[in-house]
Amino acid sequence: MPKRRDILAIVLIVLPWTLLITVWHQSAIAPLLAIRKDDGVEGKREAGGQAQDSKEYCASDKDIVEVVRTEYVYTRPPPWSDVLPTIHIITPTYSRPVQKAELTRLANTFLHVPNLHWILVEDSQRRTPLVTRLLREMGLNYTHLNVETPRNYKLRGDTRDPRIPRGTMQRNLALRWLRETFNANSSQAGIVYFADDDNTYSLELFEEMRSTRKVSVWPVAFVGGLRYESPKVNAAGKVYGWKTVFDPHRPFAIDMAGFAINLRLILFKPQAYFKLRGVKGGYQESSLLRELVTLNDLEPKAANCTKILVWHTRTEKPVLVNEGKKGFTDPNVEI
Repeated sequence: MPKRRDILAIVLIVLPWTLLITVWHQSAIAPLLAIRKDDGVEGKREAGGQAQDSKEYCASDKDIVEVVRTEYVYTRPPPWSDVLPTIHIITPTYSRPVQKAELTRLANTFLHVPNLHWILVEDSQRRTPLVTRLLREMGLNYTHLNVETPRNYKLRGDTRDPRIPRGTMQRNLALRWLRETFNANSSQAGIVYFADDDNTYSLELFEEMRSTRKVSVWPVAFVGGLRYESPKVNAAGKVYGWKTVFDPHRPFAIDMAGFAINLRLILFKPQAYFKLRGVKGGYQESSLLRELVTLNDLEPKAANCTKILVWHTRTEKPVLVNEGKKGFTDPNVEI
């Protein structure tokens, strides 16, 4: 049987360690308990706030309609500045299997561009549900238009008369909309750019064009059977010609994605449109630009036209041979 002295020695050794472990345990656990307690309070506050917001939002059917109509487009607005010029992007589009995929990719780029207004023009008798839904859901600032290219300008199926390039009437409608919407004497600064839905755009491109005084230009990759086509720029920073194989003597031997125009120039020159008739292939750009500027007026961007910031990528046409004539998959599923 142990002696009292031994028992006292054991107690004196064990007791300090027991106290030390207890204190350490409480100091480690206490912050966690405090966090959980705070979370519970915050959760109740948030839940109460949401309930209150929902009550206000659902005050009446009229309020719901008004909110959806005026704010739904801007649920995720891109950044906006009062000092930057607005870039008006004109995009003609038409119904095809890859249309939604193309427009989604394009919209995801535009969401990163400050002060952007997307003018999307459908080649159709009416604005389609697919494009309408996509625009509402993307959260961009947009204008949705439509005009159908007349059937007499089309050949068999979807093949079109090469004398009427696809998108001509749609781009002209957008130009008319701009002139009818904005006053030529308005102080609002803006840039107009024609961005087809099958191209790929660097975000840097939009910042380059934003300082356009009249018409700015830059190279475009994967066009004309070349790695890229480009304006020729001399040591003084002036455009003097065109680096292209296809008809380099065109007045403006440039791709549609290779230039931007100051909005005021569009407004002050109402006669400037893309010509529908009597224009050879590859001359559409020239038919508009020759009404606006001369070669000497062009402003080279993208490091004096030495950087590629836009690519004519063109999505590959999907192979749908297994669908058959009646269709294997559900045609009501939007792709």
